[in-house]
Amino acid sequence: MADLSRTARVDVLVEGYARLPHVAGTVTLVRDAGRTIVVDPGMVADREQILGPLRELGVAPGDVTDVVLSHHHLDHTLNVALFPVVPVHDFQSVIEGDVFTRRPADGVQLTPAVRLLATPGHTPQDVTTLVGTPDDVVALTHLWWTGEGPADDPYAPDRDQLREQRERVLDLATLVVCAHGAPFRPGASTPR
Repeated sequence: MADLSRTARVDVLVEGYARLPHVAGTVTLVRDAGRTIVVDPGMVADREQILGPLRELGVAPGDVTDVVLSHHHLDHTLNVALFPVVPVHDFQSVIEGDVFTRRPADGVQLTPAVRLLATPGHTPQDVTTLVGTPDDVVALTHLWWTGEGPADDPYAPDRDQLREQRERVLDLATLVVCAHGAPFRPGASTPR
C-alpha cells in the first residue's frame, strides 16, 4: 500500500486457537509513532499469557495507548479491561471511558503505518488492522480463522461478502495475522 508508512513493529502476544471447548483469540501488539496498540485482547487460558509477553517486550499495561477490536465476539474482547482507559476502536466508534464517538472505521489512520479497514465477513462488524512494517504489510483480521480457513466460515452471514473482503485484504497484505492460528503468507492455496 503506497501511502502506508513502513515503520511499525508487530508482535503476536498470543497465537489464537479454536480446539473446542478451548478457544483463544490471537492477541497482537503494534507499535508505531509513539502509539502502543493492542489488537483483540480476548479470551486466553490465563491473563498472564497476554501480560507476560508484554513485559518481555518492555511494555506495561499503562503504556498501551489504544485497543482495536476486530469484532465484538468475547474471544476477541474479554480482556479489554487489562488496560487503562484508552481509546477502544471498533467498526463504528471510538470509546474512551464513558465517551462514545461515532465514526466508521474504514480508512481511519491511527498512525502513518496503522490503518483500519471495515471488512465485514466473519461478522457484519469486522475490522481489519493494516500495518506497514519494514518487511511486510500485515493484516490483523478475522477474515481467516487460520491459514487453512475454513473456506466457509460458519459464522459468516454472507459468503460473497466474505470472499470480497478476503480478496480486498489479499490485494494489500503480504502477511496475515489470523484470528485463531499462526500468521501466514497468502498464496494460491489461501481460502478466498
